[in-house]
Parts: sequence; structure tokens; C-alpha cells
Amino acid sequence: MKFIKKLFKFLFILVGLLIIVLYVTDTDYLIKAVRTIYLKGHTTAFLEDYKEFDNQAIKASDNPQPWPNHKAYNTVEPTKALAKANKDWGTIAYVIIKNDSVWFEEYYDGFGEDSKSNSFSMAKSYVSGLMFKAIQEGYIKSLNQPVCDFLPAFCEGEAAKMTVGDLSSMASGTNWDEAYYSPLSITTRAYFDDDLAKVMNGLEMETEPGKAFKYASGDTQMLAMVIEKATDKKLYDYFEESFWKPLGSENSTLWQVDSEGHDLVKAYCCIASNAKDFARYGKLFKDHGRWNGKQILDSSYVAMSVKPRFKESPEYGYGWWLHHQMGKDFFMMRGHLGQYVIVQPEDNVIIVRLGHQKSPNMGSDGVYTYDISLYIDEDYEMLNK
Repeated sequence: MKFIKKLFKFLFILVGLLIIVLYVTDTDYLIKAVRTIYLKGHTTAFLEDYKEFDNQAIKASDNPQPWPNHKAYNTVEPTKALAKANKDWGTIAYVIIKNDSVWFEEYYDGFGEDSKSNSFSMAKSYVSGLMFKAIQEGYIKSLNQPVCDFLPAFCEGEAAKMTVGDLSSMASGTNWDEAYYSPLSITTRAYFDDDLAKVMNGLEMETEPGKAFKYASGDTQMLAMVIEKATDKKLYDYFEESFWKPLGSENSTLWQVDSEGHDLVKAYCCIASNAKDFARYGKLFKDHGRWNGKQILDSSYVAMSVKPRFKESPEYGYGWWLHHQMGKDFFMMRGHLGQYVIVQPEDNVIIVRLGHQKSPNMGSDGVYTYDISLYIDEDYEMLNK
């Protein structure tokens, strides 16, 4: 009994010292990481982790617009390859929209059509759209307006050259390290820290901004801070009034924030919603910014978004990923663990896949994992039956 008491006392002191060390070294965000992710058996963020964080609610549309079912709704079975992929990679929602009607849909693992799951980086496409909306409404002068006009931490040296457009196209030149599985990376810190603005304002310059594409979630987070400063609105409110409600979203949604006290959205990720409401944004861009006859976003901004800014990086535009396959050009929203809204405008096709993981192997282009090519190939085989 004495031994057990001594052991517990030792462990209590050890844990106490560890917590002190974490606070002294400014790594106390790891406490939240352990509590919300690692103790639940995960090594990275997961689909329903939004339940473990502070969120801001975004209301459903006052005029919800359900997707109609296609006349051939669910008449074609998934191919064997697609069915195997959905099982092996933990798909929870798979939806194919053809001619603005739901052509195919299936849900798995206890999830349904209204179930919420984490968008992860698909949120970046929304934030880029909000930047263009802010330009359209005169809050931001242009893509060339300096970030320094809004964020004083980026007014010296090379940082002073950084523009709003550089943030949207992932060309900030900062030293952001996109490392999801390292507990000490800035990506992990940003996900768990309760003062996200402080984290972002601590970024330093690595290269000259505006010269090359480098995927960095921090760019989108800074862009959100710019938009909030420019509009004097919380990003989740601006999102609700600009896109979520006007697009007829049937469900309310949640956007994670760093903490109740600081109330800054995790703009690079973390909108909790469902496949068919996510698909609405793909339709908006497919239709050149129009929704039910109303121009929500200027068509020139939509066109710019889905074209590469840098010749050397044809895979990225302004907030959207770009992909060429089967002689067709696709653009997509893309998130951690294989969250996708894939759009082919000429064929009027939208593919939405949400799930627990993506394929472990890369595709032939070395940019995208193999699952994306498989989803496109198998969907078109289904559509052509």
C-alpha cells in the first residue's frame, strides 16, 4: 500500500512538472492535443473532432433549397473498384450530382445525409471566395493590396511586399511548416492553441512573397484575419450572409474557433457540415458565380480562382485545386483525410466524397493521392452505363 501511495505521489509530481514545463516552453497547447486527439486513439485530427472544440454556429438558409433527385437516381450500383475503395478508406458519404440533381448517393459507418463531419482544408476554398466577395463589395481594394494594410505584424522587410492575392494563392513566402503529424509543428500548434492570431503574427519570412506556390495553411489563416479586419465582421458571420444562406443550405453548420475568448475561426479548416451542403459551393463555381439567376460572386473572380497563378504549379489557383484527367479539366475543394468536392463544369458533374482516410499511395502525377483519380474514373464508368 505504501508503495502504491508513493507511486501515485511520484506520478502526480511528474505530471505537475511536465505541465509546468509545457507552460514555460509555450507548448501548453499539447495538453489540448492529448486530451482531444491522442487519448481518443487518433494520431491526427479526425472527422468528428469538432465536438471537442469551441465552435460558432452558422444558420441554415431562410429559404432552404433541397437538391432534386435525378430521374436515374441510384439506379446504377458502384463499380467493384469504387465499392472496395469506399470500404478500405472509410468513406462516410459519397454523392454524385449530375445536371444539378442527385444522381447517386450512399452513406456509411452510421453517417447519414445530414450528418456533420469536418471539412478540413476544403474550408480554404470558402475563405478565398470570401476574399473575392470582399473585393467585390469594396472592403478590399484588389488582390494587390498589401497585407500590411490590415496586419501590422507584416509591414517590415520582405513581408511588406506580401499581398492579399499572395495569401489566397499560397505564395506568402513565410516559414510556415505544413506538418500534420508532428506535435511540435506550427500546424499542430495552430490547431490546438487558444490564441491563433498570436501564432500567426509570429510567422517570419522565408522567401520573397508572390514568386512561387507553397502550400501553407497559415496563408489562409492570415487571409481570414485580413477579411475580418477589412469588413469589420466575424468571418463566420460574413460566410453565413455571403454564401451559406444565399446558396440555400438546408442545415446549420459549425465553424471551429480557437477559443471563446479570442473567437477567431480556424479558417484553414474545420467547417462541420454534410456532403450535399458542401456541394452547393461547387455548383456556385460551376455556374460562374450564379445561383438561381442571381450573381452571388462576379464571374471574373470565379474564372481566376480555377486557373493556376503560377505556370510552374498548375495544380493550384486561388483557393482551389486543379486537376487534368481523361482529357478533362477538374477543379476541387480538397481536405485532410480525403474530403473532396470535385467539379467538372462542361459535363455538369459534381462528386463529393467524405471519409476517414485517403489512399496511402500517390498517383502518377506525384501531386495527388491515387484515390482522386480512382473516384473520377469509376464515377464516369458509372455515369456512362
